[in-house]
Amino acid sequence: MEILILNGPNLNLLGKREPEIYGNVSFEDFLPQLRSRFPQHQISYFQTNHEGVIIDKLQEADGFYGGVVMNPGAYAHTSIAIADCIRSISVPVIEVHISDISKREPYRRHSFTAEACIKSFMGLGLEGYAKAIEALETR
Repeated sequence: MEILILNGPNLNLLGKREPEIYGNVSFEDFLPQLRSRFPQHQISYFQTNHEGVIIDKLQEADGFYGGVVMNPGAYAHTSIAIADCIRSISVPVIEVHISDISKREPYRRHSFTAEACIKSFMGLGLEGYAKAIEALETR
């Protein structure tokens, strides 16, 4: 299966940004481990800090990828536009949050985008990405 991992704003700073919350490993360092753990899948990766680019990538993924693993970052709490896009495409999208947003600041506890996804994982650190891939495998 071809899988797109789509990371949103500030996830390019993993390993540097608030390591007590997000850990000290960059996604670029984690990605080879993920690919070697799931050699049966073709895993593509894209990160952007821009909401419209996330929407563009989701629309492009429709009909091309077998699934999308998305960490929308803070857009989870604000973007009806991304949620609407997820509802408009046929490719399954699974949301991942490295931290447990239900235990974070009140404004982070609700995810508009998770409501549109088929499943979500939160609070598992980077392992959440692996859990999302496993969930796509069992669909």
